[in-house]
Formats: sequence, structure tokens, C-alpha cells
Amino acid sequence: MVTSLSGNQDPLQTRRRLLGSVMTAGVAAMLLPGGIGRALAGEAPRTGARLAGGAPSSTALGAAVQRAVHQIVDDPRVLEDPFAVRIVVGSEGAPALQLAADRSSRGLRAYIAMRSRHAEDRLVEAVARGVRQYVLLGAGLDTFACRNPHADRGLRVFEVDHPATQAWKRERLAAAGITAPASLTFVSVDFETQRLADRLRESGFNFSEPAFFSMLGVVIYLTEEAMTETLRFVASCAPGSEVTFSFTVPASRLDAAALARRERSMAAMAALGEPWRTFLEPGEVPGRLRALGFGHVDVLTPERANQRYFQDRIDGLRVPGSSHMATALRV
Repeated sequence: MVTSLSGNQDPLQTRRRLLGSVMTAGVAAMLLPGGIGRALAGEAPRTGARLAGGAPSSTALGAAVQRAVHQIVDDPRVLEDPFAVRIVVGSEGAPALQLAADRSSRGLRAYIAMRSRHAEDRLVEAVARGVRQYVLLGAGLDTFACRNPHADRGLRVFEVDHPATQAWKRERLAAAGITAPASLTFVSVDFETQRLADRLRESGFNFSEPAFFSMLGVVIYLTEEAMTETLRFVASCAPGSEVTFSFTVPASRLDAAALARRERSMAAMAALGEPWRTFLEPGEVPGRLRALGFGHVDVLTPERANQRYFQDRIDGLRVPGSSHMATALRV
């Protein structure tokens, strides 16, 4: 149902109420066939089974929706992404984004916008020192490749994801009228049967040259073993390679209110077949990364992130206290 913007209501406040944050489940039901709608109806297929059946990742859609809403309601924007809304709504139009949730997702929205901005800020530094390969692990509906400001400097973008999610993304791009640029290479990987290194090599990735890797909203869904092996792989790449990834802290670090919110979120994601698995102690992350072969390591805490990206905002948009980023350089 569309709420009118007429009458005595403040248009900005009405817009914020409409689009302030998006209920991922609601938009998923509109935009995705099959899998997610069934999960919301009570079925809870495993992620692997759902992806194998051709259904895309619900978390990929959730992150894209939050990036899209950030473009509409937040001023100033932390992340400038002119394709974010288009890739979510495609040919359906703006009503898809009118399924809005309450303010409870503001922190999540801030975090999702910030982690993309932070990764792209670090990428700028990497390109300046000569890196010309960017690998997005678990790319989902990320649109960096479509707005790549480094394409004229030769930056190639490799988007890695499950074949089902990647096929769905191509459909979303087509529906939105967005042409995939020549600098983008899709690398579909079924991790149950294929090796990341093999698929990257087959896709033209140059292992003799450094690369920048990002894992945004990925670690939390991996087992610790899978996370470690992925990071070890990055550490085995050419010197000068770098990885940035988002992570969140264990439950023991949360207060009662935050813990209750996490438990609700975990239950919802488990019902969609994408359970949260791995949480990291920020103080332990540098040592773990150095043990894998990385040199310089930086952990961006929520306090530093808010100071860097959200200072002096009048809307109070901030990342929550459990949300962290880590960056590690292979020397």
C-alpha cells in the first residue's frame, strides 16, 4: 500500500517513514521467485540445497536493499551508488522499496554502506600502488564494477559468487538496463565441486600480480575453517595483495538489548537457510592474520568507523558497536 505524500505531513519525514529501511523479507518476496518466499512461509531449506536448486542468496538481496535505501533517505551519503536502487527494483519500479521497516535497521544500513565505502577507500590506495585486480568474494548485487572509477587505469574486477546467485544478478542487471562493463569478469564457483584458485585462473586472473580482495558480509556465514582457508589463499597470492573483510563480535561482548536483537536476526537468517556461524574477537584478529602470512594488519573498530564516516551527522546514523572491519596486506 502506498502512503500519500499530500496533506499536512512533512514530505521528508513521510519519505523517511516509507523508505527509512527496507524489510528484506518483504522485498525478497516481491523480487525473487520460489526459494525465499517458501522459507518465509515456514520452510527452511539449507543454503546449499536452495542454491543448488537455482535460488539466489537472500543475504545478497538484503545487503543490496540496504544500499539502495541509503541512497534515498540518508544525507549526506556515506556511499555514492547510482546503480543501487536500479538493480534492486529493476523493471518493477519504486514500489518495491516502499516495503519499509522501522528504525531498527538503521545501524545495519549504516554498516552495509560503510563497509562498501571502506573497502573502496582501501582499493583507491591499492590502485595507487599499482594493484590492477579487484576480487569481490561473495559479490552478490554489488555494483562497484558498473561504476569502476579506475577502469581507465586498467583495474579488472572479478566477481566471485555461487552460479545461482550470479545468474540472478545478470537477470537483475538486464531488468535494470545496466550493461556489464568490459572490465568485469563473472567468476561463478560452486565451492562444493570447484576450487576458487582454479576458477580464477580460468577466468584470466593473474597470480603473478597483486590483487585486492574484499569479503563484505561473508565471514559471518562461513565456518571458521572456510574463513581461514580463504584468507590463507589470499595470503598465498603475489606480494602486495590485500584483503578487507567485515566481521562481528561474539555474543559475550553484547549487552542484553543487543543480544536480543542478534538472536532475532540469527533466527530469521537460519529460517532462510543462511545461518550465522563465525564471530571474531577484534583483539585476536591481527595475530590470526599474521599467522597466515600477512604483514600489516588494521582493524577498523566501530568507534573509528563512526568518527571517520559518520561524524557530525544530524540524523544520528552510526554503525553498531559489534560491527568491525579488518584489512591485511601481503608483504
